[in-house]
Amino acid sequence: MVYKSNLLEKIKNNTAVIGIIGMGYVGLPLALTFAEKGFHVTGFDIDESKVAKLNAGESYIKHIPSDRIKHPLRLNEASPLRLSESEASNKFIATSDFSLITSCDCIIICVPTPLNERREPDMSYINNTAETVAHYLRPGQLVVLESSTYPGTTEEVLLPLFANVRGETKDVKRTSGIPLSSNDSHLEVGTDFFLAFSPEREDPNNPDFQTSNIPKVVGGVTSSCLEVAVVLYDQIITKTIPVSSPRVAEAAKLLENIYRSVNIALVNELKVVFEKMGIDVWEVIEAAKTKPFGFHPFYPGPGLGGHCIPIDPFYLTWKAREYGIDTKFIELAGRINTEMPDYVVEKVGETLDTRKKAIKGSKILILGVSYKKNIDDMRESPALKLIDILQSKGAKIDYHDPYVPKLPPTRKYKFEMNSVPLTSNSLAAYDLVLLVTDHDNIDYKLIIENCELIIDTRNAFERQEIKSEKIFKA
Repeated sequence: MVYKSNLLEKIKNNTAVIGIIGMGYVGLPLALTFAEKGFHVTGFDIDESKVAKLNAGESYIKHIPSDRIKHPLRLNEASPLRLSESEASNKFIATSDFSLITSCDCIIICVPTPLNERREPDMSYINNTAETVAHYLRPGQLVVLESSTYPGTTEEVLLPLFANVRGETKDVKRTSGIPLSSNDSHLEVGTDFFLAFSPEREDPNNPDFQTSNIPKVVGGVTSSCLEVAVVLYDQIITKTIPVSSPRVAEAAKLLENIYRSVNIALVNELKVVFEKMGIDVWEVIEAAKTKPFGFHPFYPGPGLGGHCIPIDPFYLTWKAREYGIDTKFIELAGRINTEMPDYVVEKVGETLDTRKKAIKGSKILILGVSYKKNIDDMRESPALKLIDILQSKGAKIDYHDPYVPKLPPTRKYKFEMNSVPLTSNSLAAYDLVLLVTDHDNIDYKLIIENCELIIDTRNAFERQEIKSEKIFKA
């Protein structure tokens, strides 16, 4: 158990080098959190533009300030380290050179896990990353997968690749003068290397919860793997929750987001039902949440967004088919949420009809395109599907979002659009304003004073105590 004791010592005295693969909304804040605790961190990404910006001390994520990247230790007043400016800035570097994985003691994988066109798991990012890590894996390293995925991924995909690695290869020297434990010189999990799963729980721009104070679930392939992974996260997280296996940790992540998906689908369906009955679902929710037990409020919207809630349920339904199980309840919730943009478009048509107008030829402003308010994250945003549907029906679409100056290309959509300014003259030119994301820094009074029709999918105007016959809810 020499590798384990050496690695634990490095982790506890902050000399372990941490490698984070994937510098996105999960990997970057995780990397900075480790750097702020005094660890040397290498951030890996295939996107050269991200690497260049990070090494220049520039942030490309709205809620992560550039100063946090330039000076990771300056923001950690509790750090016992007293380093020079140059030493502090070198705590975090970014690179596209994956051969540097060999120099890392702990490797954490934070890559996307999207769905393909058939709404089945696209495992290419995990598979490609795992193959790269296997190529450079050496004895004494810990590998942790954080990407949301189906139960069994860590042991069925990563473990066979890593366990097949030999102690030495022609291009990379993997031994450290310590003999391998297995007779055939292949790496043995729990002895020669360590493997675990710990689901990410990032909530971008949440003022109350950041990486360091969100409890961390950890599941190791062996007891030694679990011990090493827990000690690693204990250095940066206020509370770790060890579980019996990676499968439990993988399933816990899915449960968290399926719970939200199902409950959001419920209120989305009730919104449609209550609307037909002439009942305001928002008022119903406000009344119901006064019950001090047995009820947690969820809110309807124009569809689901973000990387987790629209995707994670389908990872479980796909895996469940291997066991001959049809997850009807989960799939129904997914279908309801997926169809919400179509419902909103139907309401757009009905609302324009009150002014004797059709969607075709109408000029519509989409208000807010990120998947939730006050962030610049576009992943799976329902605004993208709404733009696509409305354009296909002949509408002339513009958008305004203070956090998204230009619509970036996504795996599915390639819009060439820039955010338009909100002025009294520009607003008056639209036949309808469709509020999709309720950013706090939008001038709602300016909109109501200058627009002919508004569809509010978030109840934002009423929360601003603005009421008008111009406003329709969807």
